[in-house]
Amino acid sequence: MTLLQLPGGIAVEVTRKDIRTMRLGVHPPDGRVTVSVPVAMTEDSIRTFVLARLGWIRKHRQRLVVRENEAAHRYTDGESHYFCGQRYKLKVVECRAPGRVVLGRDELVLQVRPGTRAQRRRSILEEWYRQQLKVAVPGLIAEYQPQMGVRVHAFGVKRMRTRWGTCNPRARRIWLNLELAKKPPECLEYILVHEMVHLLEPHHNARFHALMDTFLPRWRHHEDLLNSLPVRQ
Repeated sequence: MTLLQLPGGIAVEVTRKDIRTMRLGVHPPDGRVTVSVPVAMTEDSIRTFVLARLGWIRKHRQRLVVRENEAAHRYTDGESHYFCGQRYKLKVVECRAPGRVVLGRDELVLQVRPGTRAQRRRSILEEWYRQQLKVAVPGLIAEYQPQMGVRVHAFGVKRMRTRWGTCNPRARRIWLNLELAKKPPECLEYILVHEMVHLLEPHHNARFHALMDTFLPRWRHHEDLLNSLPVRQ
């Protein structure tokens, strides 16, 4: 077995076998990527094959991100949760008051009523994440709209299993993945600009990449950062 390094720090385990076709897989729980190839296949051909499916690999690794996060968290004291790329310890405080989240220096304080179950605790924390994005995004939109000559009519935040963001060019509406609240701010900026560029160019073609280079020259660095973050965060 050998290792093939992809953009974003993704390592692919390459195994040569007595087979005729290549087989690519992304495996739980940590998003391990493997490819089985014919014995005589060249390194260049393997790299070309895997790079052509990089989008598929990232999509399936992101599915594992959401799945693992959901499975790992019980929303109890001492758990690690992320906000803006920083890790915080969760502190649960039970009191007879509406649920809310308070950001501390190194902890997220989750205030809940006594007996609140994990699903409700999760909902309170996710709503807090949603509100943080709704505070951060308008300023970014206002910054980039005049540069790009576009107008975003509306944006929203929701949980998405396979995409960081989507854009409806006709409605000029952008949706952002709730998980972006956990990532470094430059990741949010990259995804938002990416979707705003789709208002000018709907396809991922040479013009799209040229526009990204113009409006966010370090977009490839931000993309690599987003895709190199730990699968379980």
